[in-house]
Amino acid sequence: MVVRSGGRQIPVVVLAGFLGSGKTTLLNHLLHRSGGSRIGAVVNDFGAIEIDAMAVAGALGDSTVSLGNGCLCCAVDSSELDVYLERLARPEARIDVVVIEASGLAEPQELVRMVLASEHPGIVYGGLVEVVDAAEFDDTRARHPEIDRHLALADLVVVNKVDRAPDAGRVLGLVRSLVDRAAVVPATHGRVDPEFLFDCRPAEERVGQLSFDDLHRDDHDDHDDHDEHDDHDEHDDHDEHDDHDEHDEHDEHAGHIGHLHSGYDSVSFASGRPLDPRRLIRFLDSRPEGLYRIKGYVDFGPYDAGNRYAVHAVGRFLRFYPEPWPAGAERLTQLVLIGTGLDTAALGAELEACVSDGAPHADEQGMWGVLRYVQGAAEDPAA
Repeated sequence: MVVRSGGRQIPVVVLAGFLGSGKTTLLNHLLHRSGGSRIGAVVNDFGAIEIDAMAVAGALGDSTVSLGNGCLCCAVDSSELDVYLERLARPEARIDVVVIEASGLAEPQELVRMVLASEHPGIVYGGLVEVVDAAEFDDTRARHPEIDRHLALADLVVVNKVDRAPDAGRVLGLVRSLVDRAAVVPATHGRVDPEFLFDCRPAEERVGQLSFDDLHRDDHDDHDDHDEHDDHDEHDDHDEHDDHDEHDEHDEHAGHIGHLHSGYDSVSFASGRPLDPRRLIRFLDSRPEGLYRIKGYVDFGPYDAGNRYAVHAVGRFLRFYPEPWPAGAERLTQLVLIGTGLDTAALGAELEACVSDGAPHADEQGMWGVLRYVQGAAEDPAA
């Protein structure tokens, strides 16, 4: 069984969006701001010349799998996809997350089904991210009415190029009306916090080659500005050259790599007492708009004394991953919530209300709500 260090499976995130929405730009941004994590990419161009794959492969080298001249959802089945994922899930590659960048003509629902149908034991579905072009959204929707269905399936929607849309607020409101509890994040040049998509691994946990983060600490993003303009994003490259925001890039990142966090709120919660699973599920099922990301570990005490539960939520997507407590580890619940416009005090109080009253015994039905979100149950991305 191929798993990450610590026994965790590698999450596979599907990155979709129509032609020119900014998917390759977003992927390259993630590569340059990975927080120390190693990203493997499956890049699916539509056309015999694989422009997107060349742009990404220049960054990733042998951590890229390229599938050209066709849509992944039509060209291969889940067993063939497993062959490509196997290349990225090799232990020596030490990959932390895999991103499948679909062609602009791919069907997101079929890609999600393929990942869910994978029989590779070392990977797990990590959510669907849909990228839309704010400036072209109305025209795209008129040409491709199926985008409404794509948005309804998404776990996270990135509304890209808001700087080019004269009525960005209206577009954001329209997109929010079309999603089903998905987080909607505005972006420029595909810049979103990688923590929205996956857990960033601290640099001190890495062994071996330098990451992009290491290289950028010394050059204050001079090369990143250049790369941002060189992304070939399905006819989006010409537009990227028209925006001269080198000064903005320096202001945002100079001297510190984590400045993307400045536009977001976060809540950190820790408890030495177990959480009540029913109360936590009620909280998670009613999480507010603007809460994009939840990560951490939960102690359910007597409900499962042998395991802690890693939690991973992106927009509406939610999964729990039970894993044995590390030997000698302190039994704590530790959660981080990230979003915009959050009432941090209220969220902290709601989490505090999830703490168990200390009943020494657990009823057998108490964990049913949690187990709905544990990988292995029958899943349907259209549900």
